[in-house]
Amino acid sequence: MLGSALILVGCGSNNVSVTSNALNSRYNDEQPAISGDGRWLTMVSNRYGRREILLFDLQQGSLVDLPGLNREGAIADSPSISRTGRYLVYLSSIQGRPDIFLYDRATRQNKLMTQGYRSWLRNPRISPDGRYIIFETAKRGQWDIEVIDLGPTIELDQPDGLIRPPDTKSDL
Repeated sequence: MLGSALILVGCGSNNVSVTSNALNSRYNDEQPAISGDGRWLTMVSNRYGRREILLFDLQQGSLVDLPGLNREGAIADSPSISRTGRYLVYLSSIQGRPDIFLYDRATRQNKLMTQGYRSWLRNPRISPDGRYIIFETAKRGQWDIEVIDLGPTIELDQPDGLIRPPDTKSDL
């Protein structure tokens, strides 16, 4: 049912909600990314007077508050979301220089991931479990791929009840 409504709106229907908590609005809502479990949709929007990252709960049909994510004076771009929506990674730039940030919905904390990078960055993506962030960088004068490993100490984004087996090697 939801998919049908989205298709109709995308095909030129004038039934776009003016409610700020609805999925589509009269403003630009773009760059969607969906969580691996299919519940969470993140996007870039200017519906509140500035370009920011929004999170929409597809099960509840409403926007979710993201305290501490969107900073005044920053331009947000290129969101990516982990399996169950715990982690969001995105570009944010102040004065035109982009940096990659990781937002943890459980702790409501934002962490700068590319402090000290002296090259251009684009298209950050987070792995479903939240351990790896990949992105494009022009550090060598061409676009290359880099990987940030958040390490074995990060609390992985796993579906409820999933127990991850320890890393063991067989002696066969």
